[in-house]
Amino acid sequence: QVQLVESGGGLVQAGGSLRLSCAASGRTFSMYAMGWFCQAPGKEREFVAAIGRNGGGTYYSDSVKGRFTISRDNAKNTVYLQMNSLKPEDTAVYYCAADFATSPGRHMLEYDYWGQGTQVTVSS
Repeated sequence: QVQLVESGGGLVQAGGSLRLSCAASGRTFSMYAMGWFCQAPGKEREFVAAIGRNGGGTYYSDSVKGRFTISRDNAKNTVYLQMNSLKPEDTAVYYCAADFATSPGRHMLEYDYWGQGTQVTVSS
């Protein structure tokens, strides 16, 4: 069992930055690939970024590539999402998720555990 708690969301102006964190419980964090997804009002949850167990292998959606960076610190059981050059269309609830696999996936169904989400609002 893995419990995930996101933090770091908030209100920011367009062009600004935020750093999301996701803290995981348990001693098996390094056995999970980790991902970030987002869900805007009235829309389906969609893939944002993912990272492999040991930090190797990172993947991004086309909409955030070059602006967001996913990273992890296995010693701290934490995965991060550095969000730069934020746009109003990035406004959403952001969720982290854990996938008991070596390679990270892009699809929700591949993930085993989910956090409760953190709100990110980007004003124009």
